[in-house]
Amino acid sequence: MTSSQATGSQDSTDQGGAEGRGPVLSAVAWPYANGPRHIGHVAGFGVPSDVFSRWARMAGHDVLMVSGSDEHGTPILVQADAEGLSPSDLVDRNHRLIVEDLTSLGLSYDLYTRTTTANHHAVVQELFAGAHANGYLVEQTTMGAVSPSTGRTLPDRYVEGTCPICGNTSARGDQCDSCGNQLDPVDLIDPRSRIDGESPRFVESQHFFLDLPALADALRTWLDSREAEGTWRPNVLRFSKNLLDDVRPRAMTRDIDWGIAVPLDGWRDLPTKRLYVWFDAVIGYLSASIEWARRSGDEQAWRTWWNAPEDGAGPRSCYFMGKDNITFHSQIWPAELLAYDGLGERGGAPGRFGGLALPTEVVSSEFLTMEGGKFSSSRGVVIYVRDFLDRYQPDALRYYIAAAGPENQDADFTWTEFVRRTNDELVSTWGNLVNRTASMIAKNLGAVPEPGELTDDDAALIATVRGGFATVGRLVSEHRQKQAIGEAMRLAGEANRYLSDTAPWKLAKSSDEGDRARMATVLHVAAQAVTDLNTLLSPFLPHSSTAVHRALGGTGAFQPMPVVEEVTDLDDVSRTYPVITGDYSGAPAWGPVDVVPGTPVAPPKPIFTKLDDSVVAEELERLGGARA
Repeated sequence: MTSSQATGSQDSTDQGGAEGRGPVLSAVAWPYANGPRHIGHVAGFGVPSDVFSRWARMAGHDVLMVSGSDEHGTPILVQADAEGLSPSDLVDRNHRLIVEDLTSLGLSYDLYTRTTTANHHAVVQELFAGAHANGYLVEQTTMGAVSPSTGRTLPDRYVEGTCPICGNTSARGDQCDSCGNQLDPVDLIDPRSRIDGESPRFVESQHFFLDLPALADALRTWLDSREAEGTWRPNVLRFSKNLLDDVRPRAMTRDIDWGIAVPLDGWRDLPTKRLYVWFDAVIGYLSASIEWARRSGDEQAWRTWWNAPEDGAGPRSCYFMGKDNITFHSQIWPAELLAYDGLGERGGAPGRFGGLALPTEVVSSEFLTMEGGKFSSSRGVVIYVRDFLDRYQPDALRYYIAAAGPENQDADFTWTEFVRRTNDELVSTWGNLVNRTASMIAKNLGAVPEPGELTDDDAALIATVRGGFATVGRLVSEHRQKQAIGEAMRLAGEANRYLSDTAPWKLAKSSDEGDRARMATVLHVAAQAVTDLNTLLSPFLPHSSTAVHRALGGTGAFQPMPVVEEVTDLDDVSRTYPVITGDYSGAPAWGPVDVVPGTPVAPPKPIFTKLDDSVVAEELERLGGARA
């Protein structure tokens, strides 16, 4: 397993790359291992992170894209009990399902692993021990919510009630999404269990708390630096800074027997005390990087993306998630890192991992709804990735998410809009351009032709399309993917307009040698435009990029794809599990490449499948049946 960047000579700054070619950590939210992924999940973390990572490799950055399945916590125990399974059997099954889903969608992880590995446990315990040694994990007595009927501790997020601050009646036990304030379950008015509606009872229990007040100044300084750099989405930054207005210590351990043991004398052998699932899950970005390095043959390779060099210019790290996870990535995870590094008001020193770099960007998407309703597996308002891909092309889903997804505001997935965008944009604009170009070349010439002297219109189209590398690259680098794919598709429209204006099919019917030569030039220019547009669109549409590449005589895969690999746990040889990995070094460089005259071109097959209007009624009927 090696990280990779594309080969090629294009300058990433000239072609819309982030300044320089430094390392980029693409840290992707960890899906909870309670079942397969639905399209709302991958709209928030999956497709955006993959588009960015593929572009960054193409632009010459050394990218490490990591994530895994989040497998601890009370909800896993609740679901395992309901299905009559052990927690281990449940997460083993669901992890494999998630791996298959994400691979089918083409998400190019360098390593997608899981939180139940021995490596992850060891890394989490090191972070806890370091933060504790620096004085930022303090023992306190707290009131924990317990289910009266089962005696099991209820996680904060499984307790709902009325917010005592703003009166929101659906506040959670960890925070109120309406006013953004941090809460504890005992604070809620009329609390109730999300599992069965019971009113929980509250009991005293000893736990370790992350001393956020002692880290608040350092957190604010860090957030101020992010604001000064201007790279964060404004809604994420505002929400994150507001969290600091009422910051309080937050419990990092739980009364539960499924999770990671507390690595302290007097605690590690307690059977019902474990680290909070959200304490351990965010550390997965680091543990996955370390696991990737260990599997690569260079156990220290992870430090490129985590330890800032002596000149202070740390690596770029982009964290992708939905907006409900902002608090854990802009407050809890940075606080854990600051505590481990010893950078709060109590001081301290880093542990054996050295000083760990804080996130440079928290890229949060808004929510995707479906046909006007919130995604809900229990109510049937859902379509799973695997079911979607059984019926439709993966790039059709990727295109919809990129073009109409919840990038900076909530978005609603509708079947009507999915069919419209597939037919009117993917098929009629991009697919049609590829097909008509390759068809005319194959029918009239059999190979990419030599061009004659270019007219102003010829040169203008080539220059316009090639200008897209700077514009689209800059937009992707700034996490404005909706604008980026819109610009790329606008350029495809310009190429279609060029073909309509020049009408090479009319020139082909002429017996005049000048008209035939002009036809060859036009088709050469069209082939050049298609080739460059395919590169521009390939981070968004990696599956179809290979079909486009081959339509104009190319060979092999254009965008490398992820693979599922069965591996043995590095520290427990009795255990195996699937991971997602891949060799992405063959990705094209981010920049134009001249087409080669004489390259054979055969009659093409359609790139995208046009959808019948009946799809809408069929899918709405299927959705209605699931709801019933």
